[in-house]
Amino acid sequence: MARISGIDLPKNKRIEIALTYIYGVGLSSSQKILEKANIDANKRCRDLDDNEISLIRSIIDENYPVEGAAKRIESMNIKRLMEINCIRGKRHRLGLPLRG
Repeated sequence: MARISGIDLPKNKRIEIALTYIYGVGLSSSQKILEKANIDANKRCRDLDDNEISLIRSIIDENYPVEGAAKRIESMNIKRLMEINCIRGKRHRLGLPLRG
């Protein structure tokens, strides 16, 4: 089982989908990561060797804020909105839906 950014990726899924289990990596980001690493997107996670896993891990660490860093950035943005008293910040404060 591959472990990237503290997340155990499911071994029976395609690597393109398995990377989306990491907070901060979506489908388009996973496609770009695999393109940079020159890995087939249809390859199963269990079929990756150690070199490919380390290459994916290094690309993610260098270029993408994931897990704790992404959550920290998101919470700081919400706090900023609440401090400047914009409508989105007020809706956060009141626990209302943000988009209507």
